[in-house]
Amino acid sequence: MPKRVDHAARRSEIAEALVRVAGRRGLHAVGMRDVAAEAGVSLRLVQYYFETKEKLLLFGLEHLTGKFGERLAARIRAAGDEPGPRALVEALLMTALPADEESRVFHHLYTSYAVLAVTDRTLAAQPFVKDPDAAEAALTDILLKAQAADQLRPGVDPRSTAAGLLAMSAGLGTSILVGQRSAGSAAAVLDHHLDRVFRTVEPVDAVDTVG
Repeated sequence: MPKRVDHAARRSEIAEALVRVAGRRGLHAVGMRDVAAEAGVSLRLVQYYFETKEKLLLFGLEHLTGKFGERLAARIRAAGDEPGPRALVEALLMTALPADEESRVFHHLYTSYAVLAVTDRTLAAQPFVKDPDAAEAALTDILLKAQAADQLRPGVDPRSTAAGLLAMSAGLGTSILVGQRSAGSAAAVLDHHLDRVFRTVEPVDAVDTVG
């Protein structure tokens, strides 16, 4: 009986090879032959699954986004059973910082995709911006709920704040990649700005009670 091929797994393996080789050489310098060699498969097989380099790049972008979602979900789980709005915002922003090898490669390649999208019709506008748009919408929703629960400081606008925090996180990530600052320094900057967004929650044992 012929062995059944898991096509989804094979596509993911090829996408992982794209990520590895692009992480070393840069996305712009990677061809389908390079990816095939990295994956240990034939060029014909890569072409069978993706037909063109453009389709491979688009799938690679989706793959990167999916891996980011997995890391974000793990960070949220680590924050506790019912993390509050600030913890959720911190999880989203901190996951995007290149604090380890996997997140460094993610930030490097995602930035490379952004540069390619400026001149590549296949990547321009949609579908590239759908994921940043989704992140901004999710962050805005968290901040709107926090505002409804009176957890934001007066005058904070959830929509503009969401856009600003994401832009700042992206800029901080790039500053880590080029060696301008450490991941810890970038995290401290984010924490400082979140202090200006969220109200300070006093510990229960610090609240005076009347006997």
